Amino acid sequence: MIDQKFWSGKRVFLTGHTGFKGSWLSLWLNHLGSSVRGYALDPPTSPSLFDAAKISKLIDSKIGDIRDQDFLHDSMVNFNPDIVIHMAAQPLVRISYDEPIETYEVNVMGTAKVLEVARNCPNLKAIINITTDKCYENVGFDKSYIETDPMGGFDPYSSSKGCAELVTASYRRSFFNDLGIGVASVRAGNVIGGGDWASDRLIPDILRSFDLKQAVIVRNPNSTRPWQHVLEPLSGYLLLAQRLYNNKLYSEGWNFGPDEKDVKPVHWILDKMIAYWPNACWELDKNSNPHEANFLKLNISKARSKLDWRPIWELDRALERIINWHKAWKNNEDIQLLCLAEIKEYMKDMNK
Repeated sequence: MIDQKFWSGKRVFLTGHTGFKGSWLSLWLNHLGSSVRGYALDPPTSPSLFDAAKISKLIDSKIGDIRDQDFLHDSMVNFNPDIVIHMAAQPLVRISYDEPIETYEVNVMGTAKVLEVARNCPNLKAIINITTDKCYENVGFDKSYIETDPMGGFDPYSSSKGCAELVTASYRRSFFNDLGIGVASVRAGNVIGGGDWASDRLIPDILRSFDLKQAVIVRNPNSTRPWQHVLEPLSGYLLLAQRLYNNKLYSEGWNFGPDEKDVKPVHWILDKMIAYWPNACWELDKNSNPHEANFLKLNISKARSKLDWRPIWELDRALERIINWHKAWKNNEDIQLLCLAEIKEYMKDMNK
């Protein structure tokens, strides 16, 4: 399903390449033979997958802020990409409560500047803008959100991503349709995988507590989320870019989430991971915490029917892989080779 002949030699401008998802996608694109220029701030964590997998040796890495329109313009236009994939963001709900203005500046105006600069790239055929499942107006119902549901968001992060969706739709209609450039936005679930060290994310918090032999402190054990291995949505982005490059009818919003059975509460994830780790446990956080949606689920029927995309790795398998990946990292194994082996196995499973 992932066409290596399509990607071989394609020039891909990837923002946010130093982050968790961006690092995995950089590895995958390099494996497919693409010429990649990454544009992002320094890695947001230490350690980071970007450093551990030595990604700067594989792609052309530019360190810059998407709000710096002049440097962004020089970096993107001089590279003259065929495809732009925009991942750079302030990605955390909790930080958005502490830094709301920065969150809006990065996620809304940063997106606008990426799209504005992209108008000047003569060879550009497709733009993929990564937002989030939290871009929808969450009314608290037990329902799966479809691509045509209203944008919204309670917290500044979710709201900023809803705004980014509106900016993307406006640029598509106002400019890119006339230029013949396809523009799609993509919304993934709660992405998990090896190499994520972000704060205030469940899996990294669990692994840090395991390493320190401390109880995992949990805010909302009953919150339900669409958990998925990082390679799942990335495969959707790659498939969509292939279609979008040659057919502008794919210029829409798209959901990439797990199967219904893998939409699980936080306490289910905790119990599964604890089973792999001797003497681990978790405790409820008794402090007051900012609002977070209790239930979130994506409807993926559109991606199934129109892209022939489907989830490949079940949640049990994804969690086992994360534990094994983390142990391999602690044992100083070659992380680049480890990630590439996972990518190759995933691509093999896609074709079964």
